[in-house]
Amino acid sequence: MQIGSIEAGGTKFVCAIGDEDYRIKDQTQFPTTTPEETLQKTLDYFAKFDIDALGIASFGPIEIRQSSPKYGYVTNTPKPGWKNTDFVGTLKQKIRVPMFWTTDVNGSAYGEYVMSTLANEKIDSLVYYTIGTGVGAGAVIDGEFLGNAGHPEMGHTFLKRHSQDLDFPGICPFHKDCLEGLVSGPTLEARLGIKGPEVPRDHPVWDIMAYYLAQAAIQATLIIRPDKIVFGGGVVDEALLEKVRVQFDQLLNHYIDLPPLKNYITMPQVANNGSATLGDFALGIKALKD
Repeated sequence: MQIGSIEAGGTKFVCAIGDEDYRIKDQTQFPTTTPEETLQKTLDYFAKFDIDALGIASFGPIEIRQSSPKYGYVTNTPKPGWKNTDFVGTLKQKIRVPMFWTTDVNGSAYGEYVMSTLANEKIDSLVYYTIGTGVGAGAVIDGEFLGNAGHPEMGHTFLKRHSQDLDFPGICPFHKDCLEGLVSGPTLEARLGIKGPEVPRDHPVWDIMAYYLAQAAIQATLIIRPDKIVFGGGVVDEALLEKVRVQFDQLLNHYIDLPPLKNYITMPQVANNGSATLGDFALGIKALKD
């Protein structure tokens, strides 16, 4: 069996071929340019392989309701040129196999869910946040995604502002100081005038970022009650996550019983930001069986 994976990011596409054991057999990546050029490169790649199914995890917003005439579309995205792009329909013209279509963060969430199962963890539910150029989250409960009328937009929830960050307006084009507007990678340069990788790890801004991420984790905890929360993306490392755990513990104030925080709030288990690819393989197999 050969399963295809498309991790469609706003910056780059990662396309891969794997097997039923989620092992990568071949992989390529290329920049996300125009829909026409990028989707043609995608089709050219998969034309070289005989695949049985395809899992697609895309930047969004996207239309996931199969009853909608715009199912398979990238919809109201800020990505220039991609608004109202028929992503799935374009692929189906050439690739005639079962497809599973979901968000990039859902794909990563599913990959981490599967990886936890393979590691024999007792995980029935999981929330995955990506903190990078943008912010998003996906949730898996008993093997199914949260969200029916649409996919979650947990990157655009609202937060209590940090007392040392009140003058920063936020950068979200829709909401200014929602979660994405306060903790995505570009907020570091917007606040400090230097890019995120150049910000010293002892800079006070990381305490501000941790305060907001801890609130996101509390929202997920109290609304969904997952077994685990995973933070991925280019902004997050173990040093920041330890700050998040400290802030989370203080803010939640032991209101409910939880596992040890090092086991509850974690980095991804799948190496090299490969959670979405692994998730796509699993979702492709799911599409094949459904």
